[in-house]
Amino acid sequence: MGRELEQTLREQTPRVLAVLVRRYDDFAGCEDAVQQALLAAAEQWPAAGVPANPTGWLVRVAARRWVEQWRSDAARRRREELAASRQPPGPNPVPDTEDTLTLLMLCCHPTLTPASQIALTLRAVGGLSTGEIARAFLVPEATMAQRISRAKQAIKASGAQFSTPPPEELPDRLAAVLHVLYLTFNEGYTATSGKALTRVDLTAEAIRLTRQLHDALPDHGEVTGLLALQLLTDARRPARARPDGALIPIAEQDRARWDTQAITEGTALIRGVLASAPVGPYQLQAAIAALHDEAASYHDTDWPQILTLYQLLESLAPGPMITLNRIIAHAMVNGPAAGLQELAAAEADPALADHHRTHAARAHLLDETGDTDTARAEYQLAAQRTLSIPEQLYLQARAAALPH
Repeated sequence: MGRELEQTLREQTPRVLAVLVRRYDDFAGCEDAVQQALLAAAEQWPAAGVPANPTGWLVRVAARRWVEQWRSDAARRRREELAASRQPPGPNPVPDTEDTLTLLMLCCHPTLTPASQIALTLRAVGGLSTGEIARAFLVPEATMAQRISRAKQAIKASGAQFSTPPPEELPDRLAAVLHVLYLTFNEGYTATSGKALTRVDLTAEAIRLTRQLHDALPDHGEVTGLLALQLLTDARRPARARPDGALIPIAEQDRARWDTQAITEGTALIRGVLASAPVGPYQLQAAIAALHDEAASYHDTDWPQILTLYQLLESLAPGPMITLNRIIAHAMVNGPAAGLQELAAAEADPALADHHRTHAARAHLLDETGDTDTARAEYQLAAQRTLSIPEQLYLQARAAALPH
């Protein structure tokens, strides 16, 4: 199957699934039927050509598969009349961006764990196969299949309907969707384990789904902020790894290799939303990313402004990595000794105390103060703590480069 056809089918997945779930109110059965329809398209379209109305073709085939499966179960024969009554007359309804938003919220239902929300979103809305998702997260395909199956069963057991949540639930449900897209992008941009620094399939899918969400909610500040953050961050991906796969930190990257088109789009998005919407955590992170991308070099970066933004971000959405990044910015403004002092105070948080990035930050600051022996030990400890091979290679190289 060619890349163009694969992309077409992936884009059709949430549209077709939304039509069927709205019609039959059976998420698990409809998702299976859509997958069968996609397989049929992959087999037939290369020879016959893409239909003039690909969505309608897929809806018809998927609906037929769903009805066939419904009828094949003897215990459900008495429900055939109900199934037939749900067949709408006339042409198939055209799904819109609201359907994609509703489907995203269903996949991110609060009864599911974050891991299950991510897996189900990538499968049902992203159109990735179970095997693709399993490979992205380095788990066996059977394990991922079970995770997705349990997620669909949990949604069914919860009685969740394919409809927009009530107004009082919308903020929390949308926040869950944004969090899933944020986590998916982050795992793709800096894989937490394995040989690859990045997993482009995950970052690309997260950006694509966030674009769809932005199409549905173009005036929502945090949706716009997340899309801007993803674009501004992903723009640096071409310069992040050496030929051997080792990480290249932002301070050492060849900025000429950054994606200027993504930077231009992301910067325009964040500037527009900061002028018109209440500020939120994703917008602040995007603003920080924009300052990094606009700087001619690492040391030319507007570190005082970044420090101010991290202080505000920490007050709005506190977390160990936000604190660590704020400390790094503090050190860039006030010197490495001041950074080490802040780092020592922050290590009261167990989540920060033994994290590999904490050891790496301490090593860098110790090196800046001239304490190379302790810095070397901290780099080695950081390399032992991370499961990412590219990060291990970088940290080991930094330790080896320090003079004895």
